[in-house]
Amino acid sequence: MKDVNVKKFFKSRVIGKILILIALITLIYLFISLYFVNHFFFNTAINGVDISLKAHGDVEDVIKSYIKDYKLQLIERNGEIEEITGKDIKMQYNEKNSIYKIYQTKNSFKWIIALLKEKKYYVDDLFVYNKDNLENKINKLNCLNKDIIETQNVSFKYVEGLYETVKEVYGNRVYKDKLNEAIKMSILEGKTKLDLNESLCYENPKYTLSSDKTLKTKNLLNKYVSTKITYIFGSENEILDGNIINQWLSVDENLEVVIDKKAVNQYVQGLSKKYDTVGIARKIKTSKNKIVEVKGGFYGWKINCAAETKALLESIKFGEIIKKEPIYAQKALSRGEDDIGNTYVEINITRQHLWFYKNGNLITEGDVVTGNPNRGNSTEVGIYMLNYKEREATLTGPAYEAEVSYWMPFNGNIGIHDARWRHSFGRDIYKRNGTHGCVNTPLYLAKTIFDNIEDGTPIICYEE
Repeated sequence: MKDVNVKKFFKSRVIGKILILIALITLIYLFISLYFVNHFFFNTAINGVDISLKAHGDVEDVIKSYIKDYKLQLIERNGEIEEITGKDIKMQYNEKNSIYKIYQTKNSFKWIIALLKEKKYYVDDLFVYNKDNLENKINKLNCLNKDIIETQNVSFKYVEGLYETVKEVYGNRVYKDKLNEAIKMSILEGKTKLDLNESLCYENPKYTLSSDKTLKTKNLLNKYVSTKITYIFGSENEILDGNIINQWLSVDENLEVVIDKKAVNQYVQGLSKKYDTVGIARKIKTSKNKIVEVKGGFYGWKINCAAETKALLESIKFGEIIKKEPIYAQKALSRGEDDIGNTYVEINITRQHLWFYKNGNLITEGDVVTGNPNRGNSTEVGIYMLNYKEREATLTGPAYEAEVSYWMPFNGNIGIHDARWRHSFGRDIYKRNGTHGCVNTPLYLAKTIFDNIEDGTPIICYEE
């Protein structure tokens, strides 16, 4: 019984001490809170001025002292530092500021929070300065008066078959409007340092090495230059690969790959100029064993440049590796120096004679009447090809209409046909009574040719 009373006694003493301690702490907290009724908390600043534990009545002097030695450091991209001082801009304490609003909102009982967290106030009318002075000071800053180094996006360089990325360039062009606003705000907030780069006052590259699109663009460029097209021209080849294609590629400001369509077309035009044979001069061994040079006409190979350009662009976009002939608007019978072959019609305008060979064999020959040169209707020299053949055709022209049994045009409305109205052919008839350009033949000759000739057969017209 005695032990129980002792325990109660000691327990009551401990509780009493705890209550006294709580009361003491509360009293101390209240005294401190009372202190902060007219003083600022720990870790407190107004517009960058440290006023921790300062009495409300002393704050004005503290701020004025701060202004007296105030300077704002501008930290530029190249590490250079420029300064704007309070004296430069006639910076002053605004006697009519609204700092009193802070006093009204401050709760002195919350002082303990300030031990753990900084309290920063901003009063927008705390400072005043001469705007003209500030503008003049800004205009004279070195960062606004340097030779401009332009900012550049990450770029791409073609090296030994593949593209490599080239690091972006951070230039020194400053956005003056942003700089003005950043400086004004820094001054009003009482800041002493302004990093122009962090404040986005500089023009920055839109895309850098670390941008997601950079890798996508690089991969697309490498896909395009992986293209390899082997153009086949008979026994000759032209190889188009990345070493040429890279010259047609560029990357725009949005990192989009652009293929120079004009350059692609010029390449195809170059193939056309090199390998097309329409109208070129050819050495022809005539049926009279003479060598004559014949040029002009429509016969030969001709690339369809528009269609092939379109196809080539698609091949590049898919990174194709293929062997192909270009798309032709017109084909000859064979490639090589002699692309005429051994099936053709030979018309000697000088001798007024025609020969028709098929697979190297003479099928038929005979005298003809060609266009009247004295009336400006000469049959044009050149190498053509049969467009088509037609039975029982009606030929019309200025002041004439003629029915023919065998019509074989090879140069527009100029062609080979029978002329039943003629009783003789050859010699100099064409100079007196020639055609409008067609080649008139006896009926037998036209029929034999018609029965054996096929569309596309070369027709050679020449003079000795």
